[in-house]
Amino acid sequence: MALKFHQQIISDLLEDSNGGLVILSSGLSLAKLIASLLILHSPSQGTLLLLLSPASQSLKSRILHQISSLDSPPPTEITSDLPANQRYSLYSSGNPFFITPRILIVDLLTQRIPVSSLAGIFILNAHSLSETSTEAFIVRIVKTLNASAYVRAFSDRPQAMVSGFAKTERTMRALFLRRLHLWPRFQLDVSQELEREPPEVVDIRVSMSSYMVGIQKAIIEVMDACLKEMKKTNKVDVDDLTVESGLFKSFDEIVRRQLDPIWHTLGKRTKQLVSDLKTLRKLLDYLVRYDAVSFLKFLDTLRVAESYRSVWLFAESSYKIFDFAKKRVYRLIKASEVKSKEHVKTTSGKKRKFKGDNTSAGAVGGAGATATNGVTGVVIEEVLEEAPKWKVLREILLETQVEREKQTLSEEDNNSDDNGIVLVACKDERSCMQLEDCITNNPHKVMREEWEMYLLSKIEIRNVQTPQKKKQKTPKGFGILDGVVPVTTIQSSEGSSVCRQEHEALMAAASSIRKLGKTTASGNNNPEAQVDKASSTKGKTKKQSSSLRRPIRSCSKKKTNSEPEIVTGSENEEKVSEASTSGPRETSDPHPDAAKKLPPVHFYALESDQPILDVLKPSVIIVYHPDMGFVREIEVYKAENPLKKLKVYFLFYDESTEVQKFEASIRRENGAFESLIRQKSSMMIPVDPDGLCMGGSNSSTDYPASSTQNSLTRKAGGRKEIEKETQVIVDMREFMSSLPNVLHQKGMKIIPVTLEVGDYILSPSICVERKSIQDLFQSFTSGRLFHQVEMMSRYYRIPVLLIEFSQDKSFSFQSASDISDDVTPYNIISKLSLLVLHFPRLRILWSRSLHATAEIFTTLKSNQDEPDETRAIRVGVPSEEGIIENDIRAENYNTSAVELLRRLPGVSDANYRSIMEKCKSLSELASLPVEELAEIMGGHKVAKSLREFLDAKYPTLL
Repeated sequence: MALKFHQQIISDLLEDSNGGLVILSSGLSLAKLIASLLILHSPSQGTLLLLLSPASQSLKSRILHQISSLDSPPPTEITSDLPANQRYSLYSSGNPFFITPRILIVDLLTQRIPVSSLAGIFILNAHSLSETSTEAFIVRIVKTLNASAYVRAFSDRPQAMVSGFAKTERTMRALFLRRLHLWPRFQLDVSQELEREPPEVVDIRVSMSSYMVGIQKAIIEVMDACLKEMKKTNKVDVDDLTVESGLFKSFDEIVRRQLDPIWHTLGKRTKQLVSDLKTLRKLLDYLVRYDAVSFLKFLDTLRVAESYRSVWLFAESSYKIFDFAKKRVYRLIKASEVKSKEHVKTTSGKKRKFKGDNTSAGAVGGAGATATNGVTGVVIEEVLEEAPKWKVLREILLETQVEREKQTLSEEDNNSDDNGIVLVACKDERSCMQLEDCITNNPHKVMREEWEMYLLSKIEIRNVQTPQKKKQKTPKGFGILDGVVPVTTIQSSEGSSVCRQEHEALMAAASSIRKLGKTTASGNNNPEAQVDKASSTKGKTKKQSSSLRRPIRSCSKKKTNSEPEIVTGSENEEKVSEASTSGPRETSDPHPDAAKKLPPVHFYALESDQPILDVLKPSVIIVYHPDMGFVREIEVYKAENPLKKLKVYFLFYDESTEVQKFEASIRRENGAFESLIRQKSSMMIPVDPDGLCMGGSNSSTDYPASSTQNSLTRKAGGRKEIEKETQVIVDMREFMSSLPNVLHQKGMKIIPVTLEVGDYILSPSICVERKSIQDLFQSFTSGRLFHQVEMMSRYYRIPVLLIEFSQDKSFSFQSASDISDDVTPYNIISKLSLLVLHFPRLRILWSRSLHATAEIFTTLKSNQDEPDETRAIRVGVPSEEGIIENDIRAENYNTSAVELLRRLPGVSDANYRSIMEKCKSLSELASLPVEELAEIMGGHKVAKSLREFLDAKYPTLL
């Protein structure tokens, strides 16, 4: 059933033949809106193209699901594998197609598409566009050739549409659009429809443990301290530096956008503060998302990776984060306290170890005590604090099962639409796996497995680090790296005696678990099935990863007959994965009766972004990790199914950043829509006399008019000079960048071909290889750049390496702090110097932006001939016909002969090409007299030295 506000949006779009830009709140089913528009499209209107980007693949899958659910033929995708004639017939068919911008722009420039048969273009990710994007390039060409084609752009991220200066207005100009359609959640039609039949909502606030509260408070204190340090730099807008804004990923973008132009002038401390704020935000997220052992393991990783350069680790409150995280997992006690209780726990603890009971901690503690009693006198006592939400989740499932049994007993309340499926929505796949284990097994057993894996990883790290310690006795670093190359490992960081005792106690506990795993493996009849504990955990993770190919996980115990209807994928794989994961758990489950009472539960990872509600149609939804977009999807799902009984549970940690982040996300979206409403009232879009949008950038058709206005009257009475059309040959792979779009705006004709040598051919003698900063570093590392420059120097007289910077970043190759005093072969400056020494004719151009590159290309082409397309295509391409006269192929260039010629006395980079033009072979060169050699080589002295070398006799060998 189509929603009424969706129908209103469709009618508004169909009224305007030019199209429009639609911005919805996240979660308001953008895929259903686009699917409805595709169903309304008829082949008589023309072909409809939907532009795909890598970020819109999940939206594409949702659109296909919506169309297939309505029994309509889904649109196919036009790929580069199809031949040109087949693509041309598809463009003329009048059907809708998915296509990537790179394929479409190449077909437009090569005139392989009938533009007159296009009905319109759908752009699915309007929030990621700019004036220089390929989508804007496509729209400009289509509008130039077919003004009646419409453009409809969509976005469900209003926060991204208000980033930067007047981004929405600039996007609309680039797409030749006049109308802006805003549909926020607080819009009257939307709110009335979604709130007409609301679901039953239960908001559960779970209290965090005291250690979790202490960790959260300490992280916020450290974040506040880092923000105050950043404010002292006076380089960032202070209004944006708040702890609430620091909870979102967009905070990093805001700070980097302000600091990128001056990034090379910042010190190491300021740069590290930006990275530390990102790390602290991750810590806040992981605190409420993962278990205590996983959080401690992540902290240990941070301590090792960032100990020598991080700023937040030296803050006053950072000690509390590590201290409370350890206390959630274990604590140190004296061995004498355990020794007095050993005679009570020895026999019972070993027996209960295999049952997974809580007292099994005493067995490991006792083993650790015996291993470390004589050395340190300190042992590890396990705490293994469980997540407070785990217990609440199990209680909700039991309550749901009780209510479901009551409904089945009463015939009046028995509804055929109620399938009894419970959906648990988590943030990621790892949380889904862990929650499934907690429901099917004892939660303490899950924590025990995590704890054992944590201890075993300590042994693995120690075994890996011991051979490195010998090599680091004499570090061979350069400059500032001396003394820092041996990263502060766990052993080197245990400075005090307390830390050393703690580390030894952990190692003893880990070794006891490892020995226990070996004894159980040796006692087993099949040694291959159950080996070491570490290998068994590795095998388990492999099984879990293989069964996690789908974003939906089910742990149903009772109603197995309903699973094949719900879970997608092959039934055989499902049965195998269920047998491999659920079979052993039933035998080791300490509460089999409680497990049988649970309803069928399906877990869904929010990061997979799949239409889970329409597939499963659950009757109970437990939002374990609250997400604003998923909450809106639940509202839309209930509005489309008003007669279905739906109960939604929200699990929040009380007084946590989880609640603050959820509420702040709603406020940020509402603020973004309010800003868009204000911009819409004052937006200025230029139009032509026919009422069509003129676009925001000057195309190639705008230049003649401006030259006419600026021409002088004494130049033949203001007559316009006949300008020769400039053209640039561009490699197909370069259309991933925005430079061809900017060159087209400058009035150049773009010829897309597949080039073996170079990226841009400006003239018969100028070949350009374009590199961004990131690509330059990667090309040096792989050695690809040396080969590319060698090929350019071989076939072109002027090889050019263009190093292009981003417009919004600093025009600085390296900051002053990154340049060391020592000259090393691994430095990027040293590599560039070696490249120039190897290829003296190579020219390096530094460009600060795309527009600066276009100006450089215009200057280079001012006194040059236009490039030959057929010749550029044949350069460096191997031929099957052998050597052809006057042809530029790979076989026609005798590399060995040229290398030998350049090594002869008197031959240099200034004269070897003239020698190659006059002499067709080395034998012809050897037969020339000195006078002709002097004329060819440009001097009598160099000719004489070559002649003497060729006429010299071999020494007599005795």
